[in-house]
Formats: sequence, structure tokens, C-alpha cells
Amino acid sequence: MANKDLNRIKLVLVEKKKTGKWLAEQLGKDQTTISKWCTNSNQPDIESIMRTAKLLAVDINDLLISNNVE
Repeated sequence: MANKDLNRIKLVLVEKKKTGKWLAEQLGKDQTTISKWCTNSNQPDIESIMRTAKLLAVDINDLLISNNVE
């Protein structure tokens, strides 16, 4: 199975000048969990995506990669 990037969390954190450590603290998650999200080796649940979007003041769609093209 091909490894596909499904989220843009790492890019949005950089754009907002925030760190994975900051996000982990805000969400009450382990930094390792956030790191896995940022490298797309693991994906957050929908509640975590919604909370992340709110914390970063972005639309939830800004955190997701569109897969419209196959």
C-alpha cells in the first residue's frame, strides 16, 4: 500500500509559527502522537482534527489534503 499524505498539520503549524510541542500541550496529547500526525505515519481522529483547526484558527479543510485526482 502506498504511503499517502492525508493531512497538512505540519505545514499549517509552520505557517502559524507553532510547534508540535505547543500543539501537544494544547490538545493534551503526547509529542510522539503529534509527530506521527505531522509525518503522516498516523492520523488524528476527527475530534482532534476539529480541535486542531480551532486552535490554529484555520478551516478544517486547510488541514486536509484533497484526493480529488486519482
